[in-house]
Amino acid sequence: MKKKQRFNFRWVIRTFFLTFLLAVIFSIISETLLRKVSIFAAFAMLLTIIMIGIFFDAVGISVAAADEKPFHAMAASRVKSAKYAIMLIKNASKVSNFCNDVIGDIAGIISGTTIGIIVSFFDQYNIPDTYQALIAIGISGLVAALTVGGKALGKEIAIGNAKQVVDFTGRILYYAHLAVQPKTYIGLFKRSV
Repeated sequence: MKKKQRFNFRWVIRTFFLTFLLAVIFSIISETLLRKVSIFAAFAMLLTIIMIGIFFDAVGISVAAADEKPFHAMAASRVKSAKYAIMLIKNASKVSNFCNDVIGDIAGIISGTTIGIIVSFFDQYNIPDTYQALIAIGISGLVAALTVGGKALGKEIAIGNAKQVVDFTGRILYYAHLAVQPKTYIGLFKRSV
């Protein structure tokens, strides 16, 4: 008899609302910032958004491709970030979904919005509508090529160096956890009585 596939509907609902919330927050931030900057700063922000999408895509792929065993050895040697790397690998489907789909799609949507804002800068230069349309198409093509090409390169790096990428990500999570919860290292600063 065939085993029934179980779906984690709680994760699906959480992802839905998390994606909505993050998309709204990042859209508000990007809209607010982009309306107040120069065209060159807008292009810099666009490239940053593309790089964030590429980075998270690489993390999602490496987590799915990494082997857990080396991180258990690191944890046994008391490497504190190793437990975060193990947690990432044990939750590979969720981490991959979050990195590749949630962050990746939000980065794509925001980069599209950014292109629209950049094109609106050309209104102040009295460029005819036909040329503005051609510029928008050119920028969209360039952004798509940078995104897809960057993700292709990122995937090659992530698959070939999955352990290093997961280790790096685990370290980031470890230090982020220390920054968010300073009580974990408060014992270092105890007053001697």
